[in-house]
Amino acid sequence: MGFDVTTRLRRGFTLVELLVVIAIIGILVALLLPAVQAAREAARRMTCKNHLKQLGLAVHNYQVGYGTFPPSFCIEPGAVLTGNNGSWSIHGRILPYLEQGSSYDRVRLDIAWDAQVATGVPTMRVPVYLCASEPNDTVRTKGGAPYIYPHNYGFNFGTWLAYDPTGKLKPDGAFHVNSRLGPRDFTDGMSVTLCAVEVKTFTPYVRNTADPGMEPPGSPAAVVSLAAGGDGKLGPATNDNTGHSEWCDGRVHHSGITTVFTPNTLVSYVHSDGAAYDIDYNSLQEGKSATQPSRAAVTARSHHVGMVHAVFMDGSVRPISDSIDIGTWRAAGTRARGSRESRIHESP
Repeated sequence: MGFDVTTRLRRGFTLVELLVVIAIIGILVALLLPAVQAAREAARRMTCKNHLKQLGLAVHNYQVGYGTFPPSFCIEPGAVLTGNNGSWSIHGRILPYLEQGSSYDRVRLDIAWDAQVATGVPTMRVPVYLCASEPNDTVRTKGGAPYIYPHNYGFNFGTWLAYDPTGKLKPDGAFHVNSRLGPRDFTDGMSVTLCAVEVKTFTPYVRNTADPGMEPPGSPAAVVSLAAGGDGKLGPATNDNTGHSEWCDGRVHHSGITTVFTPNTLVSYVHSDGAAYDIDYNSLQEGKSATQPSRAAVTARSHHVGMVHAVFMDGSVRPISDSIDIGTWRAAGTRARGSRESRIHESP
């Protein structure tokens, strides 16, 4: 009986067919990837909004417990601080209302946070203080050792003035040094006054310049001019850029925002190293002088394209577009000066 080997052969793919299949798979993956990325970003935005909602509730629970909303930090009027003594932030004060009571019990708010690094609290990653889209979700180091953790949510310190050690001038935001504000102080309405807004960790900033005056700068270029000769906290390494890198510290460049500029406004500052940095500005660290006010342009920034999330003093969370009118944005930063026409509504 004869045996025909051709009857035993199985037909396979040709090289051309294989390449066609690979190309089709590549096209399908390319079509699917944006949808996956969009779904992930939507989930991150939802998580971010939930974090801000929790912050708003924590601030209100603090108010119920103490009778006032938390101060940005506490200092004897006219006193000059050495180091970070006395500057425990709102973030530190609301820990018990974020299921972090055991951590709160390990520290004292009347002792400098940087004298309590050994407690493990300053280096602690508090999940609710971090946005899921933040690429620099990492501890800040000092001398190669963990020192402090950054955060993504800055509280509303107002339009421009952060602190006047003489007490003659009062900041117009929802929180400030030694503040004892209650719901009655928000005559603009709590539903239209900012509580906290997104910021980016490890923000470049410049501090400690001459007093820039009462009027907020009208442009990023004006801030850059004011910052000339100041103490730059910026550089090529992530750890060089220390704004919003200390969740325990109550100073405006660490735990706050101001409404000098609309969200995500670029403030391009060319450093002596030749690189351009998107900076914040604090004319003087709060507590560094007994007489000179601290004024700040600390911009709300987000890794969510074209907007920032914000929680208002009534606890509502809304996305705010980068294109918001500057007058509306500044009115949202004030507790007792905004006009009815300047109310913020939810962005589409």
